[in-house]
Amino acid sequence: MNEYFLGKKLYGDDFQIDQITEWYEQETEAYADLGSNDQENYEYHYDALNNVHGFNKLEDRSFVNVLGFGSAWGHEFKPLIDRIENLTIIEPSDNLRSNKIGDINPEYVKPEINGTLQFSNNHFDLITCFGTLHHIPNVSYVLSELIRVLKPNGYLLIREPIVSMGNWEHKRAGLTMNERGIPVSFFEEVFRQEGVQIVSKEYCFTAISLIQRTIGKFFRKPLLSYKYYVMFDKALSSILKKNVHYHATKIVEKVAPSCIFYIIKKTVK
Repeated sequence: MNEYFLGKKLYGDDFQIDQITEWYEQETEAYADLGSNDQENYEYHYDALNNVHGFNKLEDRSFVNVLGFGSAWGHEFKPLIDRIENLTIIEPSDNLRSNKIGDINPEYVKPEINGTLQFSNNHFDLITCFGTLHHIPNVSYVLSELIRVLKPNGYLLIREPIVSMGNWEHKRAGLTMNERGIPVSFFEEVFRQEGVQIVSKEYCFTAISLIQRTIGKFFRKPLLSYKYYVMFDKALSSILKKNVHYHATKIVEKVAPSCIFYIIKKTVK
């Protein structure tokens, strides 16, 4: 396991179909079961984060076909829902679905266990994938599929943890059984192989749990709900990005960004 904790390889990426199936069955409702399936009381706090690192950097245009990969209720799309014509959401859980987002009735699709996307090449203008890949074993294949169904000049937005999130061999409070972060080097190699353009690469979530516990209690909403805090976190994360350790065991190693936000553009070949 040492090569995985060192971030040299991504655990699960080379799993066979029987291992992938077992993982899928364990994760299907795991996130919902952590308490996210109560839609009436659930509050989405990532709009400022998504806007600062993602949506505000996109061209001011409409998107005909949009895909949300693991987007659950689709809260992330509300800031740009008026620019979307058709919205498809791939979501394994039956408990995390919306009938309507803005004026759009999203189409929900169950994922294929092996990660294959049942869409034609070059179909989507925009794809979002926020906090989903680290719940999946065969990430490199799924990423290649997301890029395959993306139109040339289309955008893929990714926000994922880049640290191990502890030792996944043992039960961790507040986490599902299999989730683990994805090393930056892993992303970079997949993007290189796929020949896509990295439009933006920004680090975030530096010591967010500690800061939230200390000063966050003085605010009405979680700190990441506020644009000014997201801007502060962006600057702090940029300064400390070289201190990222995939499986940090020392306190000094943990003072670093724990997530990354990519904007990927599919180039015209």
